[in-house]
Amino acid sequence: MTAELPTRRTALTTGAAVATGAVALVACGPGPGTDIPRAATPSGPGSVPAGITVASLSDIPVGQAKSVTIDEKEAVVARPTDTTAVCFSATCTHQGCIVKPSGDKLDCPCHGSVFNAMTGAVEHGPARRPLPAIPVKVDGGKVVTA
Repeated sequence: MTAELPTRRTALTTGAAVATGAVALVACGPGPGTDIPRAATPSGPGSVPAGITVASLSDIPVGQAKSVTIDEKEAVVARPTDTTAVCFSATCTHQGCIVKPSGDKLDCPCHGSVFNAMTGAVEHGPARRPLPAIPVKVDGGKVVTA
């Protein structure tokens, strides 16, 4: 059995692909020594059982958001009005880092994406997709999964 030697073209294109991939990975990384939590699996509609108490409505200021854990999944609950609440997966749709509430925004510490805490919409990339919604309702002053 004889091994075939790669052609010059194969060697150059393979080397270029490897080099480009390495640069892209380095450019997207949070940097050496940075410990940023990442979600194991994104959560979304239907992935959380109904009836789980997420938070007390009174613990969330109107127009702001709060980090919560629902069924062992990172999430963010926000309070658009006095009597309503919304909830989203805290997993950034870009690379899976956990977003952090900052007033009415959700900031991704890995690559700088910014989401609207009241809608889950992307306000600043590199993320292109909104955060997946988690259905919730307000019941007796508590925010509960629906």
